[in-house]
Amino acid sequence: MKQNHLSLPSVSADILEQVHGPLPIPMTNDCLFHLLMEYSTRSLHGLLCALLHLDPAAITETVIQNPYLFGTSIKDKQYILDVKLLLNQRTLVNLEMQVLNAGSWPERSLCYLSRSFGQLNRGEDYSKVQPAVQIGILNFTLFPDHPELLSNYYMINIKNHNIYSDKFRLTVLDLTQRHLAAPEDIVYKTDVWASLFKAATWEDIKMLVKQNPELHDTATTICQLTMDERIRMECEDREEFLRRQATTIRLKEIAEKKLDQAVTELNQTVAELNQTVAKLDLTTAERDQAIAKLVRLQRILEKHGINTDEDDS
Repeated sequence: MKQNHLSLPSVSADILEQVHGPLPIPMTNDCLFHLLMEYSTRSLHGLLCALLHLDPAAITETVIQNPYLFGTSIKDKQYILDVKLLLNQRTLVNLEMQVLNAGSWPERSLCYLSRSFGQLNRGEDYSKVQPAVQIGILNFTLFPDHPELLSNYYMINIKNHNIYSDKFRLTVLDLTQRHLAAPEDIVYKTDVWASLFKAATWEDIKMLVKQNPELHDTATTICQLTMDERIRMECEDREEFLRRQATTIRLKEIAEKKLDQAVTELNQTVAELNQTVAKLDLTTAERDQAIAKLVRLQRILEKHGINTDEDDS
């Protein structure tokens, strides 16, 4: 597939010694992430080894199927900056950096995985279907009751845990749980890559390179990418979009919380009215009239989606 590369600025061999302070673009920026994977094959292979627990020799070829398209509106809500690639000419992999917890990640990731899986030409045998892997790099904990740095999900028998098929796989890297790295995560340096994506300064990156020299090419590419004005502008536009999206999510959460409080208060009011009507010494006609008014109140509230059933409050 035709690549849409820019010529990155050339940098000196000691470029890392010349950069200091905060990173101009956070490593969790999905625009920067996509470009890093596309411009640096070593970075892509290193990350895949860390996430899929592979030896470097196990990766012979990677082909990115959706190269970054400059000029596409990255502010468009529907624009997804994932990385779709073919690994070793047989496995379809979808990589995505997801910073914001907008909800429904399990459903969203399943949709992505389902789209990748089962791509057969007419007449081909089902045994020829290519394995598909959906990898989400998340800056939040998907299941708070079960935190992990790296999680893998397959279709399995719920009784004996026998795997139905290893061709359908979901992998999640939780950047907020680096302290929970399992021994095998440390062996494959999964925790190192998580630390790279959480780096906030050039000093953080230089320390990682010092401890892990294989990351030198990755760090150099990051320097080149962030020095290119066009790339930096696109990444900054993406950051602004993500900030606005985060604000929208927070406002929605606040509004939902206030609505829940209002419903609770209304349910309590209705319950109190019911009790008051039951206790009042009224004539039959007056009682029927009060009950009728209460029923009308309940119907008005329910018409607006507010449940006044005391048992459900």
